[in-house]
Amino acid sequence: YGPGQDAGTEVRGAARGELVERAGSGALRVIVDTTFPLAEAAKAHEVGIAGHAPGKLVLIP
Repeated sequence: YGPGQDAGTEVRGAARGELVERAGSGALRVIVDTTFPLAEAAKAHEVGIAGHAPGKLVLIP
């Protein structure tokens, strides 16, 4: 895979403007499942690959 070869690239690009507007207005709700300190990035990756998180996994610097 290379840049632009992901079939979702065009869809995400088209939606980006609306997502930014919604985030700015507070209308976008992002569900966070778990936060991880940056030092535990490998563990966050493992959880993400397992595919069982009902929300976003967030790394905290």
